[in-house]
Amino acid sequence: TTHYLFIVVVAVNSTLLTINAGDYIFYTDWAWTSFVVFSISQSTMLVVGAIYYMLFTGVPGTATYYATIMTIYTWVAKGAWFALGYPMDFITVPVWIPSAMLLDLTYWATRRNKHAAIIIGGTLVGLSLPIFNMINLLLVRDPLEMAFKYPRPTLPPYMTPIEPQVGKFYNSPVALGSGAGAVLSVPIAALGAKLNTW
Repeated sequence: TTHYLFIVVVAVNSTLLTINAGDYIFYTDWAWTSFVVFSISQSTMLVVGAIYYMLFTGVPGTATYYATIMTIYTWVAKGAWFALGYPMDFITVPVWIPSAMLLDLTYWATRRNKHAAIIIGGTLVGLSLPIFNMINLLLVRDPLEMAFKYPRPTLPPYMTPIEPQVGKFYNSPVALGSGAGAVLSVPIAALGAKLNTW
């Protein structure tokens, strides 16, 4: 019991780190302008945390459990904003669970080989998370409309949302986010696994 209670406590705390790593995408006013940064930060944070706890328990399914805790925690935060009078689309809850399931599947299919989980699983997370979240964002209302109609109380004046110039800097945020996330997930997950062995 203490073993799994420890995982729950640390997973909740790591959720705060994950949220802060991609904070802007939770608020639809910055959803598109921060998509690439979010893809990199969230895929690496998910892989590091999930790999660490999966190797800690040695049980396939721990990554999905970890992602589920983050999802529930974030929906609670979304509900808190809704209770304050903001619309449901004011915060977008990221999609972590399908990518974490791919990580668990890799760990299980490779007979709990931690190196395969890091390399193959980390790559799958880095490739899939941006795609799942792009689909997720397509389902919410116009981010700019939400931003100007329901501004964040803590948003400083110099961060007032402006029209995103996505195509001006890169052609495909999904491709860039997926590529960068996949590349960075592997070495960072390897570092997390190395720390787990110390």
